[in-house]
Amino acid sequence: MDLYEYQARELLEEQQIPAPRAIFAQNSHEVAEAADSIGYPCVIKAQVKIGHRGQAGGVKLAHNRDEAILLSESILPMTIHGHKVNGVLVAEAKNIIHEYYVSISVDRTSRDYDVLATANGGTEVEEIAKEHPESVKRLHINALGDFDEEAAKRMADQIGFYHADAEQAADILLKMWKCFKDNDATLVEINPLAKIGDPDDESSKSLCALDAKISLDGNAAFRHDGWKRFDDPTQSDSLEREAAEYGLHYVHLHGQVGVIGNGAGLVMSSLDAVSGAGESQGTGVKPANFLDIGGGASAEVMKHSLAIVLSDSQVESVFINVYGGITSCEQVAEGIIQAFDELHSSKPLVVRFDGNAAAEGLRILAQANNPNIHVEDTMEEAAATAAKLAATALASKEAKR
Repeated sequence: MDLYEYQARELLEEQQIPAPRAIFAQNSHEVAEAADSIGYPCVIKAQVKIGHRGQAGGVKLAHNRDEAILLSESILPMTIHGHKVNGVLVAEAKNIIHEYYVSISVDRTSRDYDVLATANGGTEVEEIAKEHPESVKRLHINALGDFDEEAAKRMADQIGFYHADAEQAADILLKMWKCFKDNDATLVEINPLAKIGDPDDESSKSLCALDAKISLDGNAAFRHDGWKRFDDPTQSDSLEREAAEYGLHYVHLHGQVGVIGNGAGLVMSSLDAVSGAGESQGTGVKPANFLDIGGGASAEVMKHSLAIVLSDSQVESVFINVYGGITSCEQVAEGIIQAFDELHSSKPLVVRFDGNAAAEGLRILAQANNPNIHVEDTMEEAAATAAKLAATALASKEAKR
C-alpha cells in the first residue's frame, strides 16, 4: 500500500520528525485558503504515488494568493507518468542549505532490512548512486535484529552531515526506524532530508523532512485500524475493492480468462498455465485476474468470487482450480451452482477438482447438467480448455463486428 506524500507526513509527524507546515487541498479554493494560512512563498506539490513530480512540472513555488491559485489549477488536472493527480500539498517554502537522502526498506534479496543514506540527496539520487556508489552508505539489519542509538549515530557519521548536527540526524534515523516497525512498513524514505535555515546564522540551522514516501505491507492491515484513513477509492480498482469487502485476495490483470483457486501458489500456477496455453495455441489469451479464495472457503465465498470474476466485462471464460484440503470441493461446487442460478451467466466455466470431497463436488456439477460447465482432470488440461473457449468467444465477437 503506497501512500501519498500528505499521508506519509502524518506517520512521520506521529514520530515527531520535523517537517514544514503543510495543508492538503483538492481544489483551487482550498489551495487559496491553505496558502493564506501557510504564508508566502509556499510550495504547491502534486499528490501522486510516483516520483519525479518536479521534473514533470508537478511542484511549483507560489509567491502570492493569485499565483497559488493559478499554479494549482495547472497542476490539479495533470497526469504524471500515468498517475492522475489527487490533490495538492501546500507547504511552507524553506531555505535549503544542503540535501540528504535516507531510507529504511525491506530487502527481499538479502532477507533483511536496509538503512540507506547519502549526502547527495534530492533529485536524481538514483543516478548518483549508480555513478558514485561510494557515496551511498548501507547498513543491513537482521530481520530479528534492531537499529539502536549507537548504530544510528555511526550511520550519521558515515553519511557525512557536513552542514548538519549528526546527533539530530541520528535521532531522525531512530524515529524513522520506529515509524517503519510500528507501521509494518516496507519502505520509509525521506528525500530530501534537508538542512534548512540561514547560512549565516548557525543557530537557525536544522534538519527537516521536505518530502516523504512510505509503503505499508497490506498483509498487515488487520493489525492497523488506523489505515482506513489511507483508503483511496479513486485509485483502486472497483473489482479489487469489492473483493476486499468479502476478504478475498483479488488482483485485476486485464486478460480474458478469469482464474479462481485456493492458495496463492496454486493460483499463481494456474495463471502460468493459462498464459502458457494462450501462447501455445497462438491466441495470446491471458489471465484476467488472480483470485485466491483461501482455505476453508464456503459455498457463499465461492458464489461471491465467481460473481466478481464474471462481472469483469473482459472475461470470456473462467478457470476454477481447487485442491481440497481444508477447502471442500463439495462446498465450492455448491457455490458455483448457486452463482450460475443467480447470475444467469452463459460464459463457459472450466473446473478442475482434486483432494477433499472432489468426487462429491464433481457429482454436484454433473447433476446440474449445465452445458456451460466443463470439467477437466488436470490443471494443464483445464487451463488449455479455458484459453480455447475464451479465444473462441473473442473470435465470435470479432466476426459479428
